[in-house]
Amino acid sequence: MTDKQHNPAGSEHLGASNDVPTGRSASSPFDQPTEKFPTSPGKSVPRTDDDFEPAATEQLPAYTPSDSPGAYSAVTPAVSPRYDTGSSSTIAEPVPVPPASSSSSSRKWNVDDDEPRGRGTLDLGLLILRLAVGGLFVFHGLMKLTGWWGGPGLDGMKDAMAQSGWEQPQWTAIMVTVGELAGGGLLILGLATPLAAGAVLAVIIDAWLMRQGAQPGLQFTAPNGPEYETLLLAGSAALILTGPGKIALDGGRGWATRPALGSLVCLVLAIAAAVCTWVFLHGGNPFV
Repeated sequence: MTDKQHNPAGSEHLGASNDVPTGRSASSPFDQPTEKFPTSPGKSVPRTDDDFEPAATEQLPAYTPSDSPGAYSAVTPAVSPRYDTGSSSTIAEPVPVPPASSSSSSRKWNVDDDEPRGRGTLDLGLLILRLAVGGLFVFHGLMKLTGWWGGPGLDGMKDAMAQSGWEQPQWTAIMVTVGELAGGGLLILGLATPLAAGAVLAVIIDAWLMRQGAQPGLQFTAPNGPEYETLLLAGSAALILTGPGKIALDGGRGWATRPALGSLVCLVLAIAAAVCTWVFLHGGNPFV
């Protein structure tokens, strides 16, 4: 006779697994915690928070002020995230794109670009210089042409040129008179200023050489030296390099307010013309 084992109340279910053999052990998902989930070929399994939200590392668009006040233009940096399909997943650093240059830096320089800043009294000063230099040349040209205001006239000018050693005194007197009248008149009007100033510059250079050669040795101060001619020479050369300004008939031209290489060429040609005239029509060294 076999005695039945007595179980306490409520213990029937606890011992059921031991009383009824099943022939296999119970399995659990936690028995093998290092087991890998199956993945498809060519794909990686997200492992970090950054892998799930790659957009979180993108930079916000940079804003640069535009030409108009209060307006902004967005510049989106070029971000090219790359994902590693191997054992680790990384995101490449964003490559910022430099902001586009403003339209003001690419504008071409023209005559009116200095208008916002203004030219001040520059044009008025150039007008005074033109009137003074051009007016003096017109005055002396009329003295040589007509004999007004105690001038020599053409005949007296021809005799003076012959006494000064000029080989063609009559033609030289005509050239000097025309140069002074035409060049001085154009300077007053502000018309073809580089050519007009070049004409009077050539005339005054030869006049300077004549005054210098009137007395032996180097002369400068008046009444025998070329002090007066030096002042006119400097004023004529300055007008070639500066232009007539806006208060002139050529005030709307580019070279009138921003002279460049062309004015420098006119200056060189005027000096060359004066030297050639002196060498071939007069000769001699005015400094001895």
